[in-house]
Amino acid sequence: MQTPPPGHRSADYITILQQACSNVAGFDQLYKDLERSISISGKSQRTLTNYSRQLAYLALHYQTLPTDLDAEQVMDYLFLVKSKGTTSATFFKFTVYGLRYACKVRGLDYKQFRLPTIERTDKLPVVLIQEEVRRLLKCCDLLKHRQIIGLLYGCGLRCAEVRGLNIADLDLERAMVHIRQGKGSKDRYIPLGIMLVRGITTYLSAEKPQQYLFEGQIPGEALSQRGTQWVVSTAVKKAGIRKDVSTHTLRHTYATHLLEQGLNILSIKELLGHACIDTTMIYLHVARPDVRNVFSPMDTLYTAR
Repeated sequence: MQTPPPGHRSADYITILQQACSNVAGFDQLYKDLERSISISGKSQRTLTNYSRQLAYLALHYQTLPTDLDAEQVMDYLFLVKSKGTTSATFFKFTVYGLRYACKVRGLDYKQFRLPTIERTDKLPVVLIQEEVRRLLKCCDLLKHRQIIGLLYGCGLRCAEVRGLNIADLDLERAMVHIRQGKGSKDRYIPLGIMLVRGITTYLSAEKPQQYLFEGQIPGEALSQRGTQWVVSTAVKKAGIRKDVSTHTLRHTYATHLLEQGLNILSIKELLGHACIDTTMIYLHVARPDVRNVFSPMDTLYTAR
């Protein structure tokens, strides 16, 4: 039986999926059904990857389709995943979500599996201070890497958005960047600012990318997700920053710094491409208040008469 690992990487996706399609009767059709439904509903490729990977592990574990299992088998499997500790939290979550979605696609009632409710965490995002961002940029040896970090922070882009940028998406004369089909299949425009326009202009002249702004090792192909993450993690190490920093940390930092500098929360919501204002409201708990307007009530206790 295929036992779920304590952690997993995107590199295992194709191998596990191929194994399930080859060794479990009907899994290839289940995958096609998932792919079609997710595409029609406008969900992202990452959703398909996350759901199908966990379903493949589940199918290989029992050598049967996940939708053909009984409740006890599902509970035993989830217990096995959960027992591996916090490193499997994401694996556990997408196993539950994937099985729910597979049931929906096949017209089954997922309640038969007694799937648990996934509680959303209330963790506040990690945010860098301006000095830390300056150190990150300074530690970039390559102009390309400086522009990647510059766009992640300076425009609040998601990792997939910065990787997918075409040169044609840049309007350097108007200092704007067009984000096409971001999360939720929404387009939006974001201001670049003088510093980014200057840096990108220099980068384009020096590197001469063909289609994507940031190409991978093969000319004409976009930089990989792992490559983008490596750029950030390498700069973080060089800068001596001890915080847990990812590409998304720079997006959180962008939103927080805009809020601290006076931009209203509704404008930040639109710039980030959030579907719901509640998602954006978390930055109200992270941003530092304007210290000029903060005081202790003790200071007015004896003067307010």
